[in-house]
Amino acid sequence: MEIISLDLMAERCPLALLLAKRACATLLPNQGLEIRISDSGARGDIPRFLHNNGYVTDILVDDNTQLIMIVKKG
Repeated sequence: MEIISLDLMAERCPLALLLAKRACATLLPNQGLEIRISDSGARGDIPRFLHNNGYVTDILVDDNTQLIMIVKKG
């Protein structure tokens, strides 16, 4: 499986959410997307969007400074 990386550590919502939506829309069935987030708003909004739209997520890191997850089409 090919994994694409999307670093949103310097971005804040709503731009971080928009960039995540665009990246997820281009995913192929055999691809994964690694998303790195630090903004507190984006840490809530992006996982909610992914869950509500049928994406599968695997959380790699979830601490005070960052959220890192792998996203796949559901």
